[in-house]
Amino acid sequence: MTTDTEPATALEPVAEFRARAREWLRENLPPASPPDGDAYSEESWDRARQLQRILYDGGFAGICFPVEYGGRGLTPAHQQAFTEESNPYEMPLLLNVPTLAICAASLLDIGTEDQKRAHLPAVLRGEELLVQFLSEPRGGSDLAGLTTRADRDGERWILNGSKIWSSGAYAADYGLCLARTNWEAPKHRGLTLFLVPVHAEGVTVQRIKQVTGSTEFCQEFFDDVALPPESVLGRVDEGWEAATLLLNHERAALGGTSPYTSGARPHLGGEVDQLLQLARATGHLDDPRTREDIGEARAMNVVRDQLIDHVTAAILSGELPPSAGAITRLFSAENAWLQTDAAVRIAGSAAATHASGDPADTEKVGLDYLFRAAWSLAGGSTEMARNVISERVLGMPREYAADRNVPFNQVEHGRR
Repeated sequence: MTTDTEPATALEPVAEFRARAREWLRENLPPASPPDGDAYSEESWDRARQLQRILYDGGFAGICFPVEYGGRGLTPAHQQAFTEESNPYEMPLLLNVPTLAICAASLLDIGTEDQKRAHLPAVLRGEELLVQFLSEPRGGSDLAGLTTRADRDGERWILNGSKIWSSGAYAADYGLCLARTNWEAPKHRGLTLFLVPVHAEGVTVQRIKQVTGSTEFCQEFFDDVALPPESVLGRVDEGWEAATLLLNHERAALGGTSPYTSGARPHLGGEVDQLLQLARATGHLDDPRTREDIGEARAMNVVRDQLIDHVTAAILSGELPPSAGAITRLFSAENAWLQTDAAVRIAGSAAATHASGDPADTEKVGLDYLFRAAWSLAGGSTEMARNVISERVLGMPREYAADRNVPFNQVEHGRR
């Protein structure tokens, strides 16, 4: 394996960087292959860590992260060029979301210098995986109404409560956990974000089995977890501002505008080639409705790619606020619905009655359809995305909330 641990200059032309990346990828990474077995197994996470270290040693990890924290200090255009060149190769895609594009990006924004130097290089080397501890079992979409609490005990904090739907928590090293630290303040002004060791005493992680059979998501329980003062990310009682930055990164990651993902982008609505292969394998390619579905899917993907380019450029130039990532996040969810529905129509009953040896891979079609609803929730619900667009991008008035500016300990809560 070749190595290149010296940072590439930020002035390196993108075309030269692309050519250098193409040659390095050919010499150092194996071709990509279809997943074999559980994509979220312990072995898959270990392999992702190994691949991340190969990228780091070769000088292609953290392309848009600053050099002082182990990155390359280059531009989104360099990252896009590397992503395009790396698509045919095996890449540590598991680390894109949430570790790199959401958690590490948030740490870069709000972490102290000590926190950034302690964790970001370790993340880029594949030594640390980060996860989000945000949603709660009875919280729904009202993230600010959370009841996981952190209480002061001298210099330290004591964390109690539960989080849920944390992707990959069982394989992670640290979680970014939003907890309530001031019950007398209104709900948005009494929160604090903490960096919690996943394997600390008092932390229990339970995997959740979904209808698809996947156990990617987890629920966590915190029982008197002791945290030192340096575990606070941002300012005490100002965790909502920190969470807002984190959610902006999450929407960017799921909408395709994040400069911190590397390799094939997250699920943004699928690729038309998959529908073409399915239509050929099922003998439906000449069916007029199938051809209409494939044409609509292709048009949506063209719009998706142009929308991502436009919104990304507008955010980078300051023409749009970072919250505009909700636009592409919403579109990608709707595109995912359209394309999973099209795949089921093309596959027909085979999507539900998949037989072993079927060349059409209709099992994946059925499983994708079962997971369809997740794309209306990932990165915040589509309803919340519409609220973000209306209020923070278009400047429309906020909707009425009965508990606004009411101390949280005076707000009535639903009972278990």
